[in-house]
Amino acid sequence: MRALVRARRRGEVDDTLVVVEHPPVITVGVEGDDGGAATSGLEVVRVERGGHATYHGPGQLVGYPIVDLEPRGRDVRRFVRDLEAVVAETLAGFGVAAEHLSGRPGVWVGGERKIASIGIAVDHWVTFHGFALNVDPDLAAFGRFRPCAMDGRRMTSLARELGRAVTLDEVRPRLVDAWLARFSAAYVPSSEPARPAPSPPAQA
Repeated sequence: MRALVRARRRGEVDDTLVVVEHPPVITVGVEGDDGGAATSGLEVVRVERGGHATYHGPGQLVGYPIVDLEPRGRDVRRFVRDLEAVVAETLAGFGVAAEHLSGRPGVWVGGERKIASIGIAVDHWVTFHGFALNVDPDLAAFGRFRPCAMDGRRMTSLARELGRAVTLDEVRPRLVDAWLARFSAAYVPSSEPARPAPSPPAQA
């Protein structure tokens, strides 16, 4: 991810979306958490993205958009809304209505259930980190801490909303189509489980 960020800053690659599936892990953003992540029994990785703690694991599509915001007016808020729209359009293809809620980052179903988390970082106006869409993960993992500083029981998945099992292979093509339609950018698939990279140590 960071290599792509550096390459994008140098103009060596186009805007790119990397999509992966992580092994079970909690990532903690710059806003931290209430200590629940440390006692969850899961591996915890601190990262540079915005937001609090969230869970990544099998059955979840995690997207890392590497996008230069310079030609997009350096508008971080618009970029986040566009990411949320990509997820919402993906879900609409399955008949699930999802939306952004003012003051509540992420993508929500029915105004109460969070189906995707959003957390980005920006380096010299190039974005990294991104979104995590719950396709069919172990939702019980969210109950082992306070994801996004809220009750984990509020998390949902596409499988729960549809009442059936859903595979990543079903969802990935719709996600890619929604991404390409909104960003006209490259897509890099990955079938290998990927571990989130920790934040680099602070420089003195």
